[in-house]
Amino acid sequence: MEIKNEKNKEVKKGVLKRIAGPVVTAVNLDAHMYDVVKVGKEALMGEVIKIQGENVIIQVYEDTSGIRPGEPVTNTGLSLAVELGPGLLTSIYDGIQRPLSVLVDKMGNFIERGVSAPGLSHEKKWTFKPLVKAGDKVIPGTILGEVQETNIVHKIMLPPNVKAGVVKTIKSGDFTLDEIICVLEDGREYPMLQRWPVRVPRPVKEKKNPTIPLITGQRILDGLFPIAKGGTAAIPGPFGSGKTVTQQQLAKWSDAEIVVYIGCGERGNEMTEVLTEFPHLEDPKSGKPLMERTVLIANTSNMPVAAREASVYTGITIAEYFRDMGYDVSLMADSTSRWAEAMREISSRLEEMPGEEGYPAYLAARLSEFYERAGLVETLNGKSGSVSVIGAVSPPGGDFSEPVTQNTLRIVKVFWALDAKLSQRRHFPAINWLNSYSLYLDALHDWYDKEVSPDWNKIRSWAMEILQKEAELQEIVQLVGSDALPESEQVTIEVARMIREIFLQQNAYDAVDTYCDMKKQYDMMKAIKTFADLAYAAQIAGISPAQIIAVKSKNELPQIKFIKDYKPELAKIEKEMDAEFNTLRSAA
Repeated sequence: MEIKNEKNKEVKKGVLKRIAGPVVTAVNLDAHMYDVVKVGKEALMGEVIKIQGENVIIQVYEDTSGIRPGEPVTNTGLSLAVELGPGLLTSIYDGIQRPLSVLVDKMGNFIERGVSAPGLSHEKKWTFKPLVKAGDKVIPGTILGEVQETNIVHKIMLPPNVKAGVVKTIKSGDFTLDEIICVLEDGREYPMLQRWPVRVPRPVKEKKNPTIPLITGQRILDGLFPIAKGGTAAIPGPFGSGKTVTQQQLAKWSDAEIVVYIGCGERGNEMTEVLTEFPHLEDPKSGKPLMERTVLIANTSNMPVAAREASVYTGITIAEYFRDMGYDVSLMADSTSRWAEAMREISSRLEEMPGEEGYPAYLAARLSEFYERAGLVETLNGKSGSVSVIGAVSPPGGDFSEPVTQNTLRIVKVFWALDAKLSQRRHFPAINWLNSYSLYLDALHDWYDKEVSPDWNKIRSWAMEILQKEAELQEIVQLVGSDALPESEQVTIEVARMIREIFLQQNAYDAVDTYCDMKKQYDMMKAIKTFADLAYAAQIAGISPAQIIAVKSKNELPQIKFIKDYKPELAKIEKEMDAEFNTLRSAA
């Protein structure tokens, strides 16, 4: 798909006929679907979303109060596109890729209407190092050269929507984004800057099956419900259950090389936390600021509704651009419910037939369209890259049967169900292990066998069985108390408590416990399994559950979480545990 160029655009003017909040109708306007237009005397930015005869219906990405029928509407002739090139990383944008730092300098803390700013700096010079030479054949997606942007190397590619050709000249040195760096023999010239329409997925050579997990450092996610690189996950949960904290943990610690964080319709204070915190966070891998490999898109709940929809597409297009360079990208969308609410509002203004709970009939299609852009791919230049999409969902009142959650669950392969009851009990992350699931377990089985331990999958299954058994026993415990249970099941209740409190609970604000690597997760789970095996053997030998539960060494296990060099301490605890059980057996 060719993108219409700014140079050859014609200015076509129409007139405003009707205004209904963010949706306006213009007449006498020569326009195509998804053209970007300037509305009213203040030139507010909007996008054509429907054409009915001579009525052109536009969603405006800014507040429309004060504009009147009869004001001019100008068609730019361009689709809503993002600027792609060096300078993306470390940037903070609004939903339509206006850099917030530039807007603050222009007008202070509140964005005025009708203001625009390019997504990237066109004045700054970047040092370009070519990787191809004159006479080389280049195809769409070929890496022409590199720019050291932050600690990340930014690869300058031939746009994916052009024909192959042969390099005539290629320059090295310091250039702005608009300066020509490569000329092909047929006369085509290319700068470092690319533009790409946000609603069109960037092409790839092949989509592959994901087989490597996205390691997040969160035990309940990596250990029980992993997501693959190039996978999709949903985190639904009611207000205050920890969606945003979980998303932020994933953005900080997941082993993706690039992070794109979309705050879509989020509360201002949560977004402020992200914006103030991220610049100061240290990347555990490089020791540099985390912001150096992050793009933030901030679209708070008081910003115009229509821009929410755009913010999601802007984010995924930027993620695909870094994927095409061969990077693993993780994209956090927080939250897709607010995006769906924006769709519902626009749809009602368009007077479309409402579907379930007032959402438009095309809700499922739009959600699928977004999540389908995730994946592990072979790029046009033969490299391997991935986009993993993790979407938060905010169901009203924590009701998972509402349309946005249900339609999301049809599409995604990982479901991390947040539970308000767990958060009330101060169990964090408040992910309910009985309602959650991951459909990537079979695909990732070999990786865990090879990289962690051949025992890992067995231990994981064992832990899940114990937790499910505990849930069944809890009903009896609530009715008649734990003493009425058979002795082996009293031991099971204690082992499940240890899995919950030692393994599943994790402190996001502790410097050590905030990130737990796979080796440590395995050692922790194995230590709990060791206790369980000793406890069941002791119970069969006639030792009472009360004596088993009174074993002191197991009370030391939770401390392992907060010790960086934990192995000596863990070996000491396991030795003490053995000694205590030997003492119990010899006393019996």
